[in-house]
Amino acid sequence: MEQILCTLWNLSVDEKLSVKIASPDILPLLIKSLEDEDLRVKEAAAGVLANLTLTHSNHNIMVEAGVIPKLANFLKSAVEEESKVIRKEARNALVELSKNEYYRILVIEEGLVPVPLIGIAPYRSLTPSLHSWPSLPDGSKIERTSKGPSRFGASELLLGLNIDDKNANLEEAKMNAIIGRSKQQFLARSGAIEVEDTKLHQNELSICRAAESIARASINEHLRNSFKEAGAVKNLIQLLDHNSDAIIFAAVGALERLSISNAVCQTIEAEGVIAPLTKMLKNLEMSEGMMEKTLNLLARILDPNRKMKSKFYGGPVNGFKKELDAARGDDDPTGSTRKVYEMPKSKQNTRQDVLDFDVVARLVDMLKHPSLEIQRKVASILEFVATSDSVVDKIISANIESGLLAIFQQVELNELESDVESQQTEILAIQVEEVGLAVSAASRLLTKLLDLEQFRLTINSAHFTKLLHKILKSNIPLQYKDWVAACLVKIDSLYGPISILEFENPINMEVTLYEKIPRLIEQIRSAFSLEAQETAVVELNRIISEGMVDATRTVASEGGIFLLVKLIEGGSEKAVEAALSILYNLSMDSENHAAFIAAGAVPGLRKIIMSERSQWKRALRLLRNLPT
Repeated sequence: MEQILCTLWNLSVDEKLSVKIASPDILPLLIKSLEDEDLRVKEAAAGVLANLTLTHSNHNIMVEAGVIPKLANFLKSAVEEESKVIRKEARNALVELSKNEYYRILVIEEGLVPVPLIGIAPYRSLTPSLHSWPSLPDGSKIERTSKGPSRFGASELLLGLNIDDKNANLEEAKMNAIIGRSKQQFLARSGAIEVEDTKLHQNELSICRAAESIARASINEHLRNSFKEAGAVKNLIQLLDHNSDAIIFAAVGALERLSISNAVCQTIEAEGVIAPLTKMLKNLEMSEGMMEKTLNLLARILDPNRKMKSKFYGGPVNGFKKELDAARGDDDPTGSTRKVYEMPKSKQNTRQDVLDFDVVARLVDMLKHPSLEIQRKVASILEFVATSDSVVDKIISANIESGLLAIFQQVELNELESDVESQQTEILAIQVEEVGLAVSAASRLLTKLLDLEQFRLTINSAHFTKLLHKILKSNIPLQYKDWVAACLVKIDSLYGPISILEFENPINMEVTLYEKIPRLIEQIRSAFSLEAQETAVVELNRIISEGMVDATRTVASEGGIFLLVKLIEGGSEKAVEAALSILYNLSMDSENHAAFIAAGAVPGLRKIIMSERSQWKRALRLLRNLPT
């Protein structure tokens, strides 16, 4: 067996033979040989597998055969007598597999984190600019002995070498030049001299690779918290003030991945990341990639849903309302409870950076950016910070209306044509999905701004109503139309019904209001099966999502709020999702809030959030609309 495996080890160097060796017949035997009692058999098997990973076409079949856990065990083994050959071959194989993003995750899940080598690797790639003049680390300058260039081009190899003597030996001069170049490269690599270079410094390259490795390894809660405990957050934030765009980009990417963890996100904010992030946003020359990561990190930090959800796990309290009151400090006149939940003043000060007019104006301007992802993130950030009259004044001064219109009006530009080819249809379908995300974020922002009177007095509500109705008739996915419909309900409750007969048939509207909606409400009330109940609530949600005037009022008047609150506690997953959408629309009208409280909506929503069901985010948004 040892001889056979050693022969395959040699043959597997050839790429064509490597593919044959990685066949379904041979590969399982190689993996099984890793468990052999003979150490040399295991070494040879590991060597074959390492060579097989050099051919990328073998990766899929090797991973499916379970090679990653087997090889990872050798590196995790604490046995000192473990063969160095096996560990080396296992490491080489896993490094090759880790070059694939998805296989790297599998390697990390085995408890191994790929770490960039910061040693001789940077020196191997160092190419000092020999045409520039070197200097010593202490600042001492090397004196130039000649000003003019050599006739033989030797000055490009060795600075200061010139041929002044006509009888000089040219061959000897060339040899000296080559030797001199080698010595200069050695001095530069060892750090004895510094060579001016416009390329990224090798130390900076090492920093970039380290930050990128942190980002790639942050795939689960355990690893993200491990990096936090190791002090990665503070060091990464310090890099945001670096003069290298490459390092800043890598640091932002690492922080963005780490912030997925709620606890780590709180630490990132506490370390003062908001100030450098807002400073970066003011840079008009920022690349689109860095802009997306910066906005994503900032949105995650400012998201009130994250903070409100975290309060549910702050310890047992008697009653949900008491828990929320304690979070706000409303049940403690002395203020002692408020000290526990109140945001530290340092955080409050850093958040003021986001509310600076220059930052707000920059964010509003980004709403017109061609990237739909950037539009979505900016709309979310503005929604999160639009919490006071002073902030809204800045948003209005920055012409927020034009930014919102820019997002809503692009729906017409992204309509699918009926005669497009299938491949184009698939591409455009993705674009329509992205447009839907941007439009839903803008709708939530508009809904939030409508709560403030100074904004309501500045906008053309009829124009927004017509645009939003067009969006409801568009081909964006239905789940994104829910937010548009909720915004329309809000406008209707504030400004009253606006004539939109050009979009609706009056007869059909009356049939829907006085026959169809009451019938669906009754079907929800008296259905004997979850399937029939689900069918009725999904159809009702479709009607509400179309933004029909007075549809929500009809649902409320027919007792729909009580039925829907009961349904979210015991209906099917699809029915619960539809019921939450309808209830969110109904919550836009403050006249319905009393019915929500009377129906017991708060405990039901709290249960959904605590259990982290798939609808918890929508439940949390609905809860924020209620007077709890």
